[in-house]
Amino acid sequence: MSELIKVGITHGDVNGVGYEILFKTFSDIRLLELFNPIIYGSSKSASYHRKVLNNNTVNFNIINSVEESREGKINLLNCVKDETRIDIGKPSAEAGESSYIALECAVKDLQEKKIDVLVTLPINKDSIQSEQFNFPGHTEYLEERFAAEGEKALMIMATQNMRVALVTTHIPLKDVSASLSKELIAEKIRTLNNTLKRDFCIDAPRIAVLGLNPHAGENGMLGNEENEIIAPVIREAQEEWILCAGPYPPDGFFGSGRFKEFDAILAMYHDQGLIPFKTMAMDMGVNYTAGLPIVRTSPDHGTAYDIAGKNEASDESFRQAIYMAIDIYRNRHNYDEARKNPLKKLFYDRGRDDEKLDLMKEE
Repeated sequence: MSELIKVGITHGDVNGVGYEILFKTFSDIRLLELFNPIIYGSSKSASYHRKVLNNNTVNFNIINSVEESREGKINLLNCVKDETRIDIGKPSAEAGESSYIALECAVKDLQEKKIDVLVTLPINKDSIQSEQFNFPGHTEYLEERFAAEGEKALMIMATQNMRVALVTTHIPLKDVSASLSKELIAEKIRTLNNTLKRDFCIDAPRIAVLGLNPHAGENGMLGNEENEIIAPVIREAQEEWILCAGPYPPDGFFGSGRFKEFDAILAMYHDQGLIPFKTMAMDMGVNYTAGLPIVRTSPDHGTAYDIAGKNEASDESFRQAIYMAIDIYRNRHNYDEARKNPLKKLFYDRGRDDEKLDLMKEE
């Protein structure tokens, strides 16, 4: 029997719904037949939430390293040793530090290939800030830790039938226009195209590109970004045989249902893409960090302080995040395996090969 995929899971902000989601998810022990979970967190925090939620159905196998994990068990790697004061439903520096320690430990194991994929439960982006963590969120932090030279992370919100990627992510709205450039949009289109092929097994992906301004600029009357930046990049991408179209006015694009005609949508800024996505797919949505050599997913919601400790949180998005991480891990393996030893070129490329022959003759 082959070894199960090791899924590293960080416990997120302990004042939020993270542990409640873990209890609900792993109450179905059939999941343990699909993967080997390693939860990076705190046994004391888990016990506290167990009492608050009155949940005695899930038992953790407490370990101190991945090597101690056992298949068929819900392994909790006790990496947050100090007791964290828990104040359910409220942000705190202690909770932020606890979420950082768990994340850092999981990332170290991911770098050392002790786990195969990473699934992160929600953090508070303000509480986690410190001298060690100075990033707007997981996406930027993971890019810093894993991106090779020239690589950039791409934030994608995804379900089985809808994928929304972002050109800009966690920046103020007033800075979006100045942040857009032909180079940046072209980079995101290429990354999205490659991700759809390698990670989602779509051979010829169709990409819709949204405009920035109302009515996609109305031919310059409401803004020039579409004519001067976005549309030229789309034409260049088409010349590279990338199947993309636009720029589309976002309201009409989503309102008319045109998004169903495409495999992915590239939005210019955070809320432009995430408001329609979460309106339609909040319970099933997954946040995927594309463009990096590692696989990381997360539920598409936040800490949900308003319902923390009330046993009202849904675990469906978290479940989907686990399934998607496993699927992408396998898709990448199959994609790379199929292209490992390509056959030598057996056709004659008129023009390019003639040029090579001419150079050889000159030598």
